[in-house]
Amino acid sequence: MNKSLIISDKNLKSIKLKKKISQIISKRSIPSNVVIVIGGDGFMLQTLKKNKNSKKTFYGVNSGNYGFLMNKFSTNLIKNISKAKNIIISPLEMAVKTKKNIKKSLAINEVSILRQSRQAANLSIKKNSKNIIKKLVSDGVLVSTPAGSTAYNLSVHGPILNLNSKKVSIAPISAFRPRRWGGKILSDKSKVIITNLNPKKRPVSAVADNFEVRNAIKIIISVQKKIRFKLLYDKNSSLQKKIKLEQLRKEID
Repeated sequence: MNKSLIISDKNLKSIKLKKKISQIISKRSIPSNVVIVIGGDGFMLQTLKKNKNSKKTFYGVNSGNYGFLMNKFSTNLIKNISKAKNIIISPLEMAVKTKKNIKKSLAINEVSILRQSRQAANLSIKKNSKNIIKKLVSDGVLVSTPAGSTAYNLSVHGPILNLNSKKVSIAPISAFRPRRWGGKILSDKSKVIITNLNPKKRPVSAVADNFEVRNAIKIIISVQKKIRFKLLYDKNSSLQKKIKLEQLRKEID
């Protein structure tokens, strides 16, 4: 068995699942291009970013809490992988300008711009060179991919996007002025430029999934279409189906 076929988180539940899965695939092999990832959503995000140049296909097995990006463990693992649906996701790229430098990172779910102090952030938001909003006074703003639209984005009442929508969502976090601004849905070809209008008095941080850059002055966000993450989902629980279920729950709520 090729040990590199399995990437596991280090918590106890993941280690136990790894032993079970290792036994299963020692008897029957899986395709050489498939990597089994054992953990929660956060671990899957880390794994994908570390393997951004890989041409592998990733099959997640959940050992975390919700596991939106993962599949449930099953003794029918080999059969499930052979019948799994292939989903392709392209991440956001965040470029953050601070006083000292420019830092870049990928975000599979969302880029969050968050106030660092007790005072609300003052932000301007542009699509390419066109103003979306000249001054947003809020706790921050989210730019989300379709895959991430059911995560933090949904918690701040942002829209749920279909995986094949070719859109990104911009959603305010606790907007104070203008109170009625509900955000914007843009084409995934757009370049979103967010500027801190008062960086000295009202500092903000920029977070790509779980990578944080503090004291951000300007944040440029765009979809990195050259990077294509390939994920496998069990036939009856595809990512598209999970997103549609969340859309139904939102309508009911």
